[in-house]
Amino acid sequence: MTPAPPSGLFDGGVHRFPVRIYFDDTDLSGIVYHANYLRFMERARSDMLRVAGIDQRATMEAGEGVYAVASLEIAYKRPAKLDDVLIVESVVSRVRAAATEIRQSILREGELITQAVVTAALVAPDGRPIRQPAAWRNLFEKLMTQVKGDHAG
Repeated sequence: MTPAPPSGLFDGGVHRFPVRIYFDDTDLSGIVYHANYLRFMERARSDMLRVAGIDQRATMEAGEGVYAVASLEIAYKRPAKLDDVLIVESVVSRVRAAATEIRQSILREGELITQAVVTAALVAPDGRPIRQPAAWRNLFEKLMTQVKGDHAG
């Protein structure tokens, strides 16, 4: 039996995606190379969309658009090292007509390693921003509501 590829899951409105650190993720000092955190976050965002039911590939192949990072703010807090198991948490924090803001944290056993705020815009094949489908915006807004509901006191 072929094992299933790694996948994340939703816990309320929070998407959690597992990442194990391999040798090729590290630099000569044995810690994760800074740009690789961006790769881990990209994988988590793509997985979040897939698990939520958004088929990016079909949208791209139909020529209807793709998501592109419009802005990124990142802070590195602690180093991750070879064989660490990390969890990338992704939370939708803002939805606009053509873009969605996602806050991402990378954790090791609950300890914050890296955090970022990413704005992904839906762009047409010619690179111009286009409106996200209403069903997608509704889904993102529902996820935001679930996170707020989880943290209501």
